[in-house]
Amino acid sequence: MRGRVLVVAGSDSGGGAGIQADIKTITALDAYAMTAITAITVQDTRGVHFVHPVPPATVAAQMACVLDDIGADAIKTGMLGGPAVVEAICGVLEMKARGVTLVVDPVMVAKGGAALLDETALEHLRHRLLPLAALITPNLVEAAALTGIAITDEAAMHRAAQALRRLGVPAVLLTGGHLEGAEVIDVLATKAGITAFRAPRIVTRHTHGTGCTLASAVAAGLAQGMALHPAVARAHAYVRAAIAAAPGFGSGHGPLNHAVTVDPARVAALL
Repeated sequence: MRGRVLVVAGSDSGGGAGIQADIKTITALDAYAMTAITAITVQDTRGVHFVHPVPPATVAAQMACVLDDIGADAIKTGMLGGPAVVEAICGVLEMKARGVTLVVDPVMVAKGGAALLDETALEHLRHRLLPLAALITPNLVEAAALTGIAITDEAAMHRAAQALRRLGVPAVLLTGGHLEGAEVIDVLATKAGITAFRAPRIVTRHTHGTGCTLASAVAAGLAQGMALHPAVARAHAYVRAAIAAAPGFGSGHGPLNHAVTVDPARVAALL
């Protein structure tokens, strides 16, 4: 086990997304997962039925406690909820985690459509948290909300990714699963340019937690000392393998199979 990852996110009682998916992913990739829970959700494959926020001071205390003792090689944020939590998290990051790689998954809406970020928190996310990040991993809905750009094709994905970088983020991994078509395109934008990760679409309803899983997989790679591009390539291959091997649980958007192993040849093909 190599690489310590602190995840700051909500709990999913269905086990497919949130903290549960984060822990499974990080563990499957041989890194060590720690948590600071921001909310307890009543959730299954059909949707989010209730959200109980954790007080911001408690979220901050969880983070500080872990960082003071175990430390972290990377930090990943997911569902944050409201502006007070965003501010509390930023305070801990600035005091105790300067120099630690931060991956931000700007979770706003659950797979079933439930809002997971208070609208009043959007500006705090954009102007306080994103500038602290080394990488953000929005989907198209989240990128459109952050940039105001309507994203309907790959060219618009490129424009949105560059607009997000102008907010002070060194790297953006924009996931394109919401676009229709036989091919799924994710784009990684850095100061060196844009790299597109293309793959045939896996036709399935079992895609709950893909965003959480991808971001945590990248964070695990970065915590283990991988460069950004190889970390993203491994994460991309891991998520696709987990979707393909999904167990088929639930009557809605089912969970992935986080216990899959990554084929090194598949990762090499993406590099």
